[in-house]
Amino acid sequence: MRNYSIIIPVYNRPDELGELLECLAQQTFKNFEVVVVEDGSKIKCKDVVDSFKSHLQIAYYYKENGGQGFARNYGFERAKGDYFILLDSDALLEPNYLAIVDNRLNTDYVDLYGGPDTDHPSFTPIQKAISYSMTSVFTTGGIRGKKSNLGGTFHPRSFNMGLSRKVWEKTGGFQISRMGEDIIFSISALRFGFKSALIPEAFIYHKRRTGFAAFFRQLRFFGRARINIGRFYPTELKLVHTFPLLFTLGCLSIPFLGLIHPWLFYFGAGFLCLYVVLLFMDAIRQSKSVKVGFLSVIAAFVQLFGYGFGFIQEGWKRLFESKTHRETGAHIEYPS
Repeated sequence: MRNYSIIIPVYNRPDELGELLECLAQQTFKNFEVVVVEDGSKIKCKDVVDSFKSHLQIAYYYKENGGQGFARNYGFERAKGDYFILLDSDALLEPNYLAIVDNRLNTDYVDLYGGPDTDHPSFTPIQKAISYSMTSVFTTGGIRGKKSNLGGTFHPRSFNMGLSRKVWEKTGGFQISRMGEDIIFSISALRFGFKSALIPEAFIYHKRRTGFAAFFRQLRFFGRARINIGRFYPTELKLVHTFPLLFTLGCLSIPFLGLIHPWLFYFGAGFLCLYVVLLFMDAIRQSKSVKVGFLSVIAAFVQLFGYGFGFIQEGWKRLFESKTHRETGAHIEYPS
């Protein structure tokens, strides 16, 4: 029987960790350990971990803050399993999550897998709107958690990722701690010849950010991260990654189009209105809520503008630095 190690980096989130550990305690598949790595938190979660010691095989480690990628490496070094599962601390799982993963690996083994994320009925309207925005065909192209990844190989993300011990030993873990570290890790593993796959049924409920200001900061960070991925693997920076930037510039230019010709303004404003209506109606269709539909429109603009501004910010830096320069990715705080 395969032994799993679930590795969870934590930064100032003891309450969220408690909810995730409760989900793990209810798993129908039991052959796993939990490795919690506290990454220099000021609000520590050791008491939360201790409260689950009678329900889970669980270990707690505290290290100086270095970012989530290096926290995961710290966990790899101390894990006992032969297959690792990475989860964000703000995730929730169904009781059959591990059983689904194990069954898939027993029938069609891969050394690297990823699972999708979605919203939970208990989430707030803003959380549901943000979840819609992050998974909608009108914002991300619907590629998040899909079998295709921009027409290429599927790149698992670290909020819901599994990898064999062989992958860790071959790659050495995460090269950097932040700024697209999980995509860089996935690309590295694939270039070593490991196969990846999506397990659609192995989804998580991802609570994400609870406000639009925090969501904007997070997406601006994602936009910067996409440029950073290009520092390591230039061919992975594709035209499709510029769409949020083009959308942002297009929206900002609409008021000035009338200076060129009134019809240009009407065309740009009309296109934007059509986009808003499509977002609104699709979000209502999925959520069955007018309020979530309205908030989803706001979330979509926050997401696209945040990513676009981050892309510009880091892309401008990239233009004036040495082409051999790589970001270390180490930051004091997680994006919030």
